[in-house]
Amino acid sequence: MLLRLEDLAKQIRGQPWAKGVPVDKGFWSILMKWIDENVLSLFLTRLIAQINKIVDIDADLSEPQILESATRFMVEFLGASSASVRIYDPQTEQMLSYCSYPSSEENREAIIPLDGSIAGEVVKTRQAYVAPDLSREERYHNKDVIQSKQVHSLLAIPLEIPRFFPRERDTIGVIQIYYAEKDREFRPLEIETANTMAKRLSFVIARKKILSMHRMAEKKEAIVRHIFQKVGSRGGVKLAEAFNEVLPELTDIVDLQSCTLFSVSEDLGHVILEAGFPSVGGYHTVGKVIPVSEEPVFELLLQLRQYSGDSLYEVVTPLYILIVDPQRSDLISENLKRFTAFHHIHSILYIPLGYNGEISHFMTFDAVDQRQRYRDDEIDLLLFLGRELLKARKMERLDDALHDFKNPAIATAGFARRLKKIAEKGEWEASRVQVQKYLDILVEETSRLQELAMSIYRVGEEQKVNLTDIVRRRFEINREAIKEQLKPNIDLKEGPYDPDIKVKCHALHLERVLDNLLNNATKAIPFKGGELAVRTYSEGDWACVEIKNTGEISEQDRQKIVEGEGEGRGMYITYRIIRLLKGKIEIMAEGGSTTFVVSFPIDRS
Repeated sequence: MLLRLEDLAKQIRGQPWAKGVPVDKGFWSILMKWIDENVLSLFLTRLIAQINKIVDIDADLSEPQILESATRFMVEFLGASSASVRIYDPQTEQMLSYCSYPSSEENREAIIPLDGSIAGEVVKTRQAYVAPDLSREERYHNKDVIQSKQVHSLLAIPLEIPRFFPRERDTIGVIQIYYAEKDREFRPLEIETANTMAKRLSFVIARKKILSMHRMAEKKEAIVRHIFQKVGSRGGVKLAEAFNEVLPELTDIVDLQSCTLFSVSEDLGHVILEAGFPSVGGYHTVGKVIPVSEEPVFELLLQLRQYSGDSLYEVVTPLYILIVDPQRSDLISENLKRFTAFHHIHSILYIPLGYNGEISHFMTFDAVDQRQRYRDDEIDLLLFLGRELLKARKMERLDDALHDFKNPAIATAGFARRLKKIAEKGEWEASRVQVQKYLDILVEETSRLQELAMSIYRVGEEQKVNLTDIVRRRFEINREAIKEQLKPNIDLKEGPYDPDIKVKCHALHLERVLDNLLNNATKAIPFKGGELAVRTYSEGDWACVEIKNTGEISEQDRQKIVEGEGEGRGMYITYRIIRLLKGKIEIMAEGGSTTFVVSFPIDRS
């Protein structure tokens, strides 16, 4: 034993009640030996067994499940009725309900204040707190629990989980153990036993964090692997595909209902939904444009408004914004509240992304359960995911730009050669009109090459453009590409054109769509030759471009393109931009020819 039996006997004999006990001196030695062999050893055996149960809790369980298991062991060993755990949240300075045994979270207050509560007092002092009679306890406010659960006394002990990473905070909380007895006397041994059991929880949490570190490292490797597999694929990086392959890697760590990636316009005026998970059965419309002014949470993310509130329904930090309850948060618009209610979304996490303090994108994570907080390692993983997706987005734009360099590069080289021939022959004056035309085309196409290069980062502002004028120019460039590639026997036909149909878009986007469609139509014409025709017209509220070529597309390929599953890079770019511009594409194959019709909303402003 740690204590010498003689010393223990001496202390007992010194007690006033023991001095008058009529026993001989040998009695105390016999009593001490009996206590040692039959009481202390049995108690320690049982206590160690119960502590081992706590230490051996499965680290694969979630933190609330681990704590619930630990409180069950404590309740059973201490002969209590129930127990609950509250964790201190420094963001809101509130005590959050984390778990209970038996599980009854629906009947427990989700949040209680730090000041004036038993839980808050334990957190402040790091000392145990006893309440022999809850009905007379001023710090215990929810008196309904006394009757509903038939508990009348309480032992509250501190729960301290030391930080595991340098930038983490210590986790501070309280375990509240309820008893049925009224005016219960809490013995020091009982309190110290409860304290000891609570402290052993740190081993379980440490083991869980080590396991989490290993899993987070595995998840990061999986994210990088998926993205770089796309980089090495023949079709290049496609963000939507990478997004939907990477997100399932996280579902066993972060309980996600859905996730979206938004890009932010250069003027911070609107956001564009770039990718969504899941792609099948999801409820987010890729390409949707939302004004930032419509959503207070967007303005806060982009630092266009200050956050002065201390609401219980959101957590605002430099790294993320967590909407704990969308239906009660002032940062959520009425429209988004209706959306979240319909889709049973009970909390939303927003994570801003960008470079050098400039936010260019952000991600949202919808959860079915009402998340009160995310762990630091969870946030770290989601930030890593966001950064890798931004790299994939940039590589996708690079792939797109390299693909679309071809037509303007061919045209530039061709017209430059024509100018060189005119210069070699000294025919500047005789060819003045042609020279001017060639120079205009060179200026336009080199400017376009510059825009394509810049589009890797950002695309310029939308503007009102004449659809027919752009179609005419791109058809002329495609004509030059046909000549440069020595494609024989292609009969080019233009018109009729509607001369005055306007659409609002990024001109570069529209040019890329037309270049890709004209290039694909040209390649689809059989080697023996055929026809390539183009025209524009309006149909109701739609501005339409029709491109028709000899050569019939298969029904399988037609269906793939219409559904955005076309295999070529050009059709992938085309489909994505058409969706971004709120347009549509139709494909008809008949009589040995294929007709593409792309339509965009007419701008009548």
